[in-house]
Amino acid sequence: MRFMLIVKGNEDTEAGIMPSEADLTAMGNFNEEMVKAGIMKAGEGLHPSVRGARVKFKGSQTTVVDGPFAEAKELVAGFWIIDVPSLADAVAWARRVPSPEGNESEIEVRQVFETEDFGAELTPELRAQEDRMRAAIEKTSKQ
Repeated sequence: MRFMLIVKGNEDTEAGIMPSEADLTAMGNFNEEMVKAGIMKAGEGLHPSVRGARVKFKGSQTTVVDGPFAEAKELVAGFWIIDVPSLADAVAWARRVPSPEGNESEIEVRQVFETEDFGAELTPELRAQEDRMRAAIEKTSKQ
C-alpha cells in the first residue's frame, strides 16, 4: 500500500526559513533509513505559498489566485510517498520524522489510490491507458 506523508506548513516554512544544517542532517538520515528499508518512493520539500498559485474551478470556468495563502498550518510544506503494508506502518514511519527543535509540526498520513481501488469503472481501456502513462513516466524519470 502506498501512503503520502504530508508535511504541514508552519510560520517558518511560509516565511521561507531554510532548515539548519542539523535539521538537514537529521532529515537526510531519516530519508536514508526509508531508502534502505525499501519503502521510499518519492519525497520533496515545497517552496512557500508566496511562490505558488491556486487554480479554482467552477464548472468550465477557472480562476487563478496567486499566493501567499492564509493559514500556514493548512498548507503542504513537503511530502513523502512510501510503500508499506498498512496504515499502522505508515503512521509508525511518520512518528519517526525528525522535528526541528522547538517547532510544532504535523504530518498527515493518507493512502494513495491504487488501480484496483477503482473497480469495474476502470475499464480495460482505461487500465491500458493508465499502464501506458505509468510506463512513460518511469521511462522519462530514468533519463
